Amino acid sequence: MMSNKKKTVQTLTKGIEFLFKKNKITHLKGRGSIASSNTVTVTDDSKKKTSYKTKNIVIATGSEPTSLPGIKIDEKIIVSSTGALSFEKVPKKLIVIGGGYIGLELSSVWKRLGSNVMVIEFLDHIISGMDKDISDAFLKILNKQGIKFKLDSKVTKISVVKNKAVVDFTNNKSAKRVRIECDKVLIAVGRKSNISENISKLGVKLDNQKKIEVNNKFETSIKNIYAIGDVIDKGPMLAHKAEDEGIAVAEIIAGQAGHVNYDAIPAVIYTSPEVAMVGKTEEQLKKENVKYRVGKFPFLANSRAKVNNETEGFVKIIADEKTDKVLGVSMISAVAGTMIAELALAMEFGASSEDIARICHAHPTYSEAIKEAALAVDKRSIHS
Repeated sequence: MMSNKKKTVQTLTKGIEFLFKKNKITHLKGRGSIASSNTVTVTDDSKKKTSYKTKNIVIATGSEPTSLPGIKIDEKIIVSSTGALSFEKVPKKLIVIGGGYIGLELSSVWKRLGSNVMVIEFLDHIISGMDKDISDAFLKILNKQGIKFKLDSKVTKISVVKNKAVVDFTNNKSAKRVRIECDKVLIAVGRKSNISENISKLGVKLDNQKKIEVNNKFETSIKNIYAIGDVIDKGPMLAHKAEDEGIAVAEIIAGQAGHVNYDAIPAVIYTSPEVAMVGKTEEQLKKENVKYRVGKFPFLANSRAKVNNETEGFVKIIADEKTDKVLGVSMISAVAGTMIAELALAMEFGASSEDIARICHAHPTYSEAIKEAALAVDKRSIHS
């Protein structure tokens, strides 16, 4: 499995290099740094430095994993997502700190491969930022799969003793202290922008989160220096969001009208089953005092899901109470990551739940659940 992963990564990476060559893009390999507003310096593996004059600069250096105070990631016993993707053997006992996207994705992987997995989460729920209905239902699904959870708990210390990890954590409410030994610990508490604070010496302004400030054209405080992706505080920290921003900023530099609609960016958790969402959650709409209606449809009543024995989950559509415009969609399904594209497209074109309900969906398919959920917004679902 690891051999296949490595081969796939190499193939995809070489594919990018081929596209560079095909489109006559010069690929400079090394560590880049911005010497001035129109000079980039590249240091190669032999420590040789070469400077390049340029008209525009785009900072797109992504993010890196964060750790907990006083806990050092060694990528052997205490690992980040990088180390957790490269274990030499399945750990008998794995503790995952953080119940977000990455923590749950890797928990799902190693549990399916035979590991005894426990997730420790500081909050009293998992996948913060997702719809609460989805969070609650997904927790039950993962519990049923055998993944153990310690919610509302704070990790206070991790020690490495004889190639084992000892994790100390405390319940936030009861203050009860617990100590557990395991083979590996995955720190999955978030990511931070991969930039040096030295960049501010150039005059590039950073915000309170140590991210680069940009305007609606992705310009930094220096007009010919742009920034996109995880280094800016716009939209979710997702690869496809950064890709859209990269296209937009290239269009803007070329004098075109580049734009990214942050209200229609899908997010997917690649577990089994998958979780996906686009737009707003109920909790967000309540805070914004927006009146809405909700339609839900379970995969238990979907023909294709029944045949494939993949009936866990549901589709939830939220629409504006007056206009019926779709404001947000969340779902749990074996193929949620693929299905969410239909809703992102619908939202991009300002569709109402009735618009979706009137579209003929092929039978038998998982996507029929989308049509039924859209019908359910107006309390007229056919198959439930």
